[in-house]
Amino acid sequence: MDLDYIKQLDSENVIQNYARYNVAFNQGSGSLLYDTEGREYIDFASGIGVISVGHANPHWVKAVSEQAGRLAHVSNLFYTEPYVVLADRLTDLSAMKAVFFANSGAEANEGAIKIARKYSNDKYGDDRFVIITLNQSFHGRTMATLTATGQPAHHKYFYPFVEGFRYIPPNDIKALNDALDDKVCAVMLEGIQGEGGVNPLDREYLKELVEIISERDVLLILDEVQTGIGRTGDMFCYQGLDINPDIVTLAKGLGGGLPIAAVLVNDKCRDTLSHGTHGTTYGGNLICCAAANAVLDIVSEPGFLDQVTIKGNRIIEAIKGWNNPLIVEVRGKGLMIGIQLKDIEPKKVVAELLERGLITLTAGTDVLRLLPPLTITEEEIDKGLEILRVYLKEKNSGR
Repeated sequence: MDLDYIKQLDSENVIQNYARYNVAFNQGSGSLLYDTEGREYIDFASGIGVISVGHANPHWVKAVSEQAGRLAHVSNLFYTEPYVVLADRLTDLSAMKAVFFANSGAEANEGAIKIARKYSNDKYGDDRFVIITLNQSFHGRTMATLTATGQPAHHKYFYPFVEGFRYIPPNDIKALNDALDDKVCAVMLEGIQGEGGVNPLDREYLKELVEIISERDVLLILDEVQTGIGRTGDMFCYQGLDINPDIVTLAKGLGGGLPIAAVLVNDKCRDTLSHGTHGTTYGGNLICCAAANAVLDIVSEPGFLDQVTIKGNRIIEAIKGWNNPLIVEVRGKGLMIGIQLKDIEPKKVVAELLERGLITLTAGTDVLRLLPPLTITEEEIDKGLEILRVYLKEKNSGR
């Protein structure tokens, strides 16, 4: 199909809740994408952090194809090999104790919320259910995770929300202490706020937060939907922050392009969900678990995560070296990078960079976000950065 026909079918048959760019992609390889006209693009977005090991990665394709040829789905009423292998690997890599599989980041966060509330209900009774989250956070689009999201712009239209959430400023211990009372069962946060602007939380703040809430038996939920599976140069972001969460949520890069999510729990929470208290039809799907196992094969290779850090530092230092007045700050870790801009609208930047063959993202209100595949090559990095450098140089000259 050509672009015009695809757009026609979309307009006639699809709910118009996405403001799509005027491109239709139909092929990819590594960090490159190709549209229906055959034009090549460098992918600095990876499907919003999903394509962790690159488009059409041969090892990933082989694993998915072989599993699809054997068995696609049964149900969680039966045992299968792919999910138990994946669970074993995730608990080993994370030092957590058990896993629940879901299909998306929002579902994983819903599961984490339910685990935290049931843990407190089992131990302390019905009146301990409040979850504290941070301003500028993002945790999903379901009713509970949308309520958990600390961005008022996302709260329009959908009232009334789920009760039992409080918001505090990030990196503010006094605000945390003020918000804590006998009704609080958990604190939920991202080690680096993704959609909120690629905002890394302060390490000392996190350590103090963990000490304070641990004394109260308040659980720490780490939303690693975007930061997990090597994105920050550590297998999990919390490992680089030297903290120990009670619950961790994963999605995006875990499946390398197929929908899978996971909730990891420590010893304290491993027995909280009993038979019938939670579930999902597709959780632990065989093909998706095969895809995730293939991703772990790649990102667990010796030296792989070191290369993610090296690539990320290469990008950050290059951008800082441009000394462009439009750039306020470059921040992030590994291949999760935010470029805070001034005097220019990030959404416009993304659209105009797309016309030049570079795919990027926004975050917050003034940040250009880069989430390239973890397997991106130095040559692809340099080519993409050159497109971005020339564009920003032209924009600054034209002010």
